[in-house]
Amino acid sequence: MVTRDTFKRGILNGFKTLWILSKVLVPVYLIVTIISMTPIIEWIAVAFKPLMFLFGLPGEAAIVLVLGNTLNLYAALGAIASLTLTVKQITILAVMLAFSHSMIVETAIFKKLKVPAFKIVALRIGLGLASGVFLNLVI
Repeated sequence: MVTRDTFKRGILNGFKTLWILSKVLVPVYLIVTIISMTPIIEWIAVAFKPLMFLFGLPGEAAIVLVLGNTLNLYAALGAIASLTLTVKQITILAVMLAFSHSMIVETAIFKKLKVPAFKIVALRIGLGLASGVFLNLVI
């Protein structure tokens, strides 16, 4: 039965979740937005344009992949929100990051499970790259 207490707990849990996510999303969004106002974002875009072209992505999308792979998906979301990307590009990034996100933390977990780190990292990055190329060609 839904009671007044249920709603209070739900609202409290919602605000707790909002606070947790905001601690990652807001700073990343601000940093990437500030960087995009400097020549740094252009340097990144130019440096990564040849590689990102394979996935149908602009060079600055490399920031999203780096943040998603090293930190977590919330950092990647903050970066995506601060860039101007198409639905196709966001879809490609989302699928790529679904295969290869939070590499540092998850590789440590796999090592504890006695899975060879090199194999799992190679598999996840390989699937991420292959899915990016495939989706660029298909979508």
